[in-house]
Amino acid sequence: MNKKLISIMLVIIVSITLIGVTALVVVMKFQGNEEHKEPSIEEVVEASVDIPEITTNLSSGNIVRLSFKIETDSKKAKEELEQREFQIRDIIISELANMTADQLEGKEGMDKLKETVKQKANGLMQKGKVNKVYTTSYILQ
Repeated sequence: MNKKLISIMLVIIVSITLIGVTALVVVMKFQGNEEHKEPSIEEVVEASVDIPEITTNLSSGNIVRLSFKIETDSKKAKEELEQREFQIRDIIISELANMTADQLEGKEGMDKLKETVKQKANGLMQKGKVNKVYTTSYILQ
């Protein structure tokens, strides 16, 4: 009787262990599929909008000429952003009008401008969001 009880306990322990391992494998597999992967370059280009060159004055009296490519999170967001191009241009010009050449020079200045454009553009968007703003040309005189 004692051997029978030990055999039953071993079968139960092995069964519980197998069920636990199987559950762990299933959970890990499903979590692995939910990882956010970076979009391919084709997807980035498909969901991006070119903002044509803008030439404007800075508050310091300098002139800046630049253009951007704005990456969105979907094709619908791209279509909306294309329709809102005039609003995006207004945001960029308004921000530049309040900046001096010193504030705009260097990586930090451009990064600050791009982040501001991104945040304000996302405030306008209804069908998606702006993921990133890229500078495609930049001349400061």
